Amino acid sequence: MEHKQTELTKQQATQFILAKQGLIGSYRFIGKTGAYDYVRQAGCIQFDPVDVCGKNAELTLQSRVKGFKKSMLRELLYEDRKLVDYVDKELSIWPVEDWPYFAPFRERGRKMGDTFEGLRELKEEALAYIRENGPVCSDTLPIEGEIFWHSSMHWSGNWHKKSPAARSVLEQLYTEGELVIHHKNGSRKYYDLAERHIPAAILKADDPCSDEFELVTWRVLRRIGAVGLLWDKSSTAFLGIDLKTDLRKKVLAELAAGNKIKSVTVEGIKTPFYYRTEDGPLMQDIITGNADLKPRMSFMAPLDPLLWDKALILALWDFKYSWEIYTPADKRKYGYYTLPIVYGDRFAGRIEAVQDRDKGALQVKGLWWEPGIRKTKALNSALEKALSGFARFNDCKTVETSFE
Repeated sequence: MEHKQTELTKQQATQFILAKQGLIGSYRFIGKTGAYDYVRQAGCIQFDPVDVCGKNAELTLQSRVKGFKKSMLRELLYEDRKLVDYVDKELSIWPVEDWPYFAPFRERGRKMGDTFEGLRELKEEALAYIRENGPVCSDTLPIEGEIFWHSSMHWSGNWHKKSPAARSVLEQLYTEGELVIHHKNGSRKYYDLAERHIPAAILKADDPCSDEFELVTWRVLRRIGAVGLLWDKSSTAFLGIDLKTDLRKKVLAELAAGNKIKSVTVEGIKTPFYYRTEDGPLMQDIITGNADLKPRMSFMAPLDPLLWDKALILALWDFKYSWEIYTPADKRKYGYYTLPIVYGDRFAGRIEAVQDRDKGALQVKGLWWEPGIRKTKALNSALEKALSGFARFNDCKTVETSFE
């Protein structure tokens, strides 16, 4: 007898994603432990250095981790060493336990570095200096001059330029996994030997994947878990994975055959969707109406896992979001650093908020509600609570509005 595939309403699909993400109902992620647990669930969160009202990774955590403070992420990265900065979906932050899976990235970096004349000697010189003197940045590593160099952190394969030798050799050693980021001072990175900060059992572990296909399969499963529900089509949620159509279908079939993922359809959409089998109980609660869906309001990071696939967001929520940071000012529809607002199971609007460090004030420069959002007492109360929490997150004592 043929199994009838489950069909979700769009609302059930959106509720499942938000519940999985920890953005609706009672808080599932609390404090520093919750921040770590969320990163483990997502696999990776994207890093971006721009700080208007918190950096992207911090914003990702504040939206779903109760009581999150920016210092918690810093501690998890540079004191507890449970997380590491490295490439994945662009530059990312991910659990240090996943280090062995990225052996092919490090090996690729090593091979690329070997093609540059003189780089090997500079690497040995830098490692000897760090071993003797401790963490360095490009300004404190005593290597002079410039080299014509390709950064293997830029995976396009065609990026060459002359750059300071000290910076180049540090980035190369970081790419190869010989160095990790010890700490950051603003945007300045200080590097130290990986062996001083990553346990030997992890650092020297064998690559868990026997071949490239196994690695791609692991990464696809990880990205499905990050979003909650992904469809069988080209998706920016798979950015950083070389995943053409035939390979994607083969990987999804492999994961389904191994009972790692389940498929569902969504009303009005022909493409099948997939979720992790381990999330079956949550899916059942959504379908039967037993899930905790108490509404909350959250301000979302521009590069949040929820927003990785903007075409999916448009198809399920009918919400069109564009990060306008690179849009010329006269062509912006909203603002330079506008954050989507999730309220209940909807994208309710977007907000532009800026941290005024001198005044200790959170300045709300713009607030735009989506069509059909009713400005009720409950909405106003949720907004007031969200703004108060967001101000605390940004070390601001007051909230100011500067728009009509």
